[in-house]
Amino acid sequence: MQPGPFLRAGLLCLALLTMFLASPDLAHAAASAPAVGVPDPVQAGVGSAIERALGDKGAGDDSPLSLSLQLLVVMGLLTILPALVLMMTSFLRILVVLSILRQALGLQGSPPGQVLAGLALFLSLFVMAPTLDIVNAQAIAPYAAGSLPADAAIGKAGEAFHAFMMTQTREANLIMFTDIAGAGKFASGADVPFSILLPAFVTSELETAFQIGFMIFLPFLVIDLVVASVLMSLGMMMLSPTIISLPFKLLLFVLVDGWALLMGSLALSFA
Repeated sequence: MQPGPFLRAGLLCLALLTMFLASPDLAHAAASAPAVGVPDPVQAGVGSAIERALGDKGAGDDSPLSLSLQLLVVMGLLTILPALVLMMTSFLRILVVLSILRQALGLQGSPPGQVLAGLALFLSLFVMAPTLDIVNAQAIAPYAAGSLPADAAIGKAGEAFHAFMMTQTREANLIMFTDIAGAGKFASGADVPFSILLPAFVTSELETAFQIGFMIFLPFLVIDLVVASVLMSLGMMMLSPTIISLPFKLLLFVLVDGWALLMGSLALSFA
């Protein structure tokens, strides 16, 4: 039984994301390999294995895996999907900023963590929409139509994610991890392998999220200081300043239309 085009496209998406971590340089090498000359046997072997797992008839004489085995592969790949979402998209920065906002407001469990994660996920889909459109147009759709082999589709998708991550990575972090790896200088940003780009991208996202969080924390910190000073001057030292300052924080956040301002600023930070 052969899988349908939608299942094959889903298998390709999970396979290409897995290959970025299992073999970080594979997607970059597949995209930058010369069109002429002797093919690399390692890359050819990996590409043939991917095509066979995804059910590509052009992967040699071996028959493709059965539908049940392909579903088993998908279920296994789903276990590492959260880590891939954190490491290769805008999800990390958005989630950290939202967590800092909740801490600055003094709210322990509201909004719940599930709500913040869902909000970060859908905002990440909005931010990543141009990149996902490129991946769909250049990799998933041609592969589902049977006009592009699996290894070439992974290379095309890798180029799109590579370009997004390069635009959001700080040069200082990229240089630091390049020196640690002893890779030397690269002629252009497109030559940086995923094994160096991934840690530099995650570090840059954390630095940017903490900078945004610092700016968010300042006005609420001023409210805490004012309330604490007033309570101390009135001799109410046994009354917790957090209880009194919380309504003023919420009022300030609502008056400035904080959610719309924060969501818009986070989306624009990736422009």
